[in-house]
Amino acid sequence: MSISTLTKKGQVTIPKEIRNILGIKEHDKVMFIKKDGDIIVKHVKGDIFDLRGSLKQGKEFEDLEKIRNIARKSAAKKIIEESLNNE
Repeated sequence: MSISTLTKKGQVTIPKEIRNILGIKEHDKVMFIKKDGDIIVKHVKGDIFDLRGSLKQGKEFEDLEKIRNIARKSAAKKIIEESLNNE
């Protein structure tokens, strides 16, 4: 069992033992999922923002904000589905 203390800013340190188990490194993202009154911490392995700058903008991307919103929703849905399937 590992215990951390909440700071004034609402931050906690994830204990090294847990970081090692989850494979979490500095600057990685974690997701907090509420399930049956418990909170589950999950390592998020990449997201849509990791792809930033990989597409060239042209006439076919005139409504780039709409495409970004669709991609964000799709990525979020995939991450949530994967996290629920891994429980």
